[in-house]
Amino acid sequence: MNGQVAARTTTWHLALGRLGDSQCTPLCALEVEGWRSTAEGGGAHGCRVWLTALPRSRPRLLRRSSAAHNHKEDRALNDDLPIRYIEPVYRPPSEADSLILPVTDGCSWNKCSFCEMYSPPHKRFRARDQAEVLTSIRLCGERLGDSVRRVFLADGDALALPTRSLMGYLSAIRQHLSAVRRVSSYCLARNLRKKSLQELRELRDLGLERVYLGAESGDDTVLARVNKGETFESTREALDKLGAAGIRRSVMILNGLGGVALSRLHAENSARLINATQPEYLSTLVVMLADGGARYRERWPDWQPLGQDGLLAEMEMFLSALELRRTIFRADHASNWLVLKGTLGADKARLLQQVRAAITRPEAAPLRAAWMRGL
Repeated sequence: MNGQVAARTTTWHLALGRLGDSQCTPLCALEVEGWRSTAEGGGAHGCRVWLTALPRSRPRLLRRSSAAHNHKEDRALNDDLPIRYIEPVYRPPSEADSLILPVTDGCSWNKCSFCEMYSPPHKRFRARDQAEVLTSIRLCGERLGDSVRRVFLADGDALALPTRSLMGYLSAIRQHLSAVRRVSSYCLARNLRKKSLQELRELRDLGLERVYLGAESGDDTVLARVNKGETFESTREALDKLGAAGIRRSVMILNGLGGVALSRLHAENSARLINATQPEYLSTLVVMLADGGARYRERWPDWQPLGQDGLLAEMEMFLSALELRRTIFRADHASNWLVLKGTLGADKARLLQQVRAAITRPEAAPLRAAWMRGL
């Protein structure tokens, strides 16, 4: 079923999220205020979420999805949510309650061999028309009022935009959606090279509170093999600049990205990157290749994936090497076999105990069933 609810109802793509569970378990249905939500972990970092309107519910705030939808036509939303979405739309699990506001489409890099999130032709990178975005913000303010507390700037690369454009959007959010307390976005390290520390501080002052940066790995060999376009040093510089600007950083590491051959280097150097930057938030996801790894192996022919035991062993190496003062840690994405939550370093011993118990006695550990990881 690929993440869709089997029901005789109309399926709607999420715009104003109400999933509430950052775990984002595939095929996990939740009924909230007349809606049934279905979450599917998708791509390298994001979740795709559907809402199915229950009988008697009124499908407001969302655009109807059609199997015959032509992405090139870019149909407008319904009258209740004046935002144009190009499907699929991704957002981090922790943005489940946010208004998703596209200011760009796609990803400006879009060359990572492990990521299929923005590979369809209709998701090629481009900036949204400024007048369209500003109109959407104004109309959302008129129709949603104080109900919106968080806004996520989509698609995969909002900070690729010029600072002046971003400042205009943030100012409009402040003007028309005055109850918003947090604005966030994905971020590529490369795009911060074009922005000064002062520019980032100005964005923070206008409400950009958090960015999600997919470091993926701290090992330069792994980063080169997967065509990330970054290095340990370029990622460190970006994270340090964000921290100096007062923007909270949520960093993502992909468990298993180095395969069997580079697992130890991947774990140790990823920990070294996190130790050097001390981000406010850290999450780990398991690399899962949508096409069975064909695209991945074009650049890395002898790459061999880690099994469950190898992934847990790599996680143990990674956690053991971390020396953090106060970082909120989550390994609760749908791709993870073992759900881990805590604050590092206060909970380091407890988290390591959980991982080591799963390694020595997997049959007794609270591991996810394989079908629950069917992204």
